[in-house]
Amino acid sequence: MKIGIAGTGFMGTTHAAAWKEIGVEIAGFLAETPEEARGLADLYKVKVYTDLASMLNEVDIIDVCTPTHLHCDIVLKAAATGKQIICEKPLALSIEEGQKMISACKKANVNLFVAHVVRYFPEYALAKQAVDSGQIGNVGVIRLSRGSFRPKKAVGNWFLDETKSGGILMDLMVHDFDYARWLAGDVESVFAQKVSKKFKDSPVDYGLVILKHRNGALSHVSGAWAYPPPTFRTGFEISGDGGMIGFDSDATSPIRYLIQKPDNSSPDVGLPSSPVSESPYTSEIKEFYAALTDHKPVRVTAEDGLAAVQIVLAAMESVRTGKAVTLNPLAEVQA
Repeated sequence: MKIGIAGTGFMGTTHAAAWKEIGVEIAGFLAETPEEARGLADLYKVKVYTDLASMLNEVDIIDVCTPTHLHCDIVLKAAATGKQIICEKPLALSIEEGQKMISACKKANVNLFVAHVVRYFPEYALAKQAVDSGQIGNVGVIRLSRGSFRPKKAVGNWFLDETKSGGILMDLMVHDFDYARWLAGDVESVFAQKVSKKFKDSPVDYGLVILKHRNGALSHVSGAWAYPPPTFRTGFEISGDGGMIGFDSDATSPIRYLIQKPDNSSPDVGLPSSPVSESPYTSEIKEFYAALTDHKPVRVTAEDGLAAVQIVLAAMESVRTGKAVTLNPLAEVQA
């Protein structure tokens, strides 16, 4: 199989390295201008495509790493030509777009994988395994945090145009909305607050969102574009009636378990052995490729990607209205 990568920014560069590591042939790169793709094309000694149709004629898989507002159009055209599709998160900017994308892929009988990479980070994957195995009992409260520097303002910087990126709630915090839903199931309601201010002439953004899951669990999700570059921090606490799992990217120990003992004695504190042998982006791409070649299951579906978009849009509505927003179950998308 040959892979064509649309987009040559951070994600296009990262995905290219993952494809190369697992030994899949990269046919080339597509960008808005040939000059944008030239560096990566020269690095991998592959072709620069000047239009999507040319790429689709020469690849088996298209990996969509473009700005979010371009996802829908590319996916629809790729599905119409029978290509297998990987799409960076978030899936789309609206539920309607996401449904069109899923429906088109079902109609064409092609896969649509959504790259929610946090599910592949070892600390997050280990915590999910611990929850699923009942190590901390029934989950009651989840706290998730993610903070970095605000994307720099530049000509054509789509991150700072919320009509193209969705802003901090869609581009950054969608990671943790997806992870919270992976842990505790579907979301019933969303309450959100967001602040955008200038600090010493530098814009900063904060978001705080509370998810109420249908099983009664609560997720507190905080996000920030407020740190000086190159700072990037993440963390979580997952609390159940049998213990807690915690992770702080600033801490030396990657993950910590506090398991409550039945006799109320001191809880077990354990650090699981989890050597990181590869990038989570490589793990993600490897799993998607195995699904295509060997029909193996993947841990994130297109429907998961759509559900994450629904949570983001509810958070945006809550910010506008100041009220909690109830989510209706998403109907199954038909071909």
